[in-house]
Amino acid sequence: MSVPITLKVNGRAVAVDVDPRTLLVQLLRERLQLTGTHVGCDTAQCGACTVHLNGRAVKSCSMLAVQAQGAEVTTIEGLAPEGELHPMQAAFRTCHGLQCGYCTPGMVMAAVQLLQDQPQATEAQIRAGLDGNICRCTGYHNIVRSIQRCQSGDVGSTAVQA
Repeated sequence: MSVPITLKVNGRAVAVDVDPRTLLVQLLRERLQLTGTHVGCDTAQCGACTVHLNGRAVKSCSMLAVQAQGAEVTTIEGLAPEGELHPMQAAFRTCHGLQCGYCTPGMVMAAVQLLQDQPQATEAQIRAGLDGNICRCTGYHNIVRSIQRCQSGDVGSTAVQA
């Protein structure tokens, strides 16, 4: 049995039939081929699957696709216009806020939400705000620096080099 759902993903209307047990992360990665959203733990512990749902950061491995019915979903691929980087992505690049890169999409999505909620976040608030995202390469220092850099507005060029 499948269930029809409609939602907007990265600004594009999507209508799909899904098994009621399909997780949002599965819909994004497997059906819509938006593989920037990563699956790290399947238990909502690591945050690699973080996306924005109606403007709020959520862990897409912990919600069913049918729960996104009528919602607007933004993945890392839709965070900035094509050919550009979001200021947070540019800050991560400038400050080397990634090592292996596996956690980076989820970290970036969580960090964008963090600064929307707390534009003047202190270092301690940034660290606390990232509590639900795990970097197994221990790149936290540079991740925090990246968020602070984005916060200051000093991120440099956001154009993507081909």
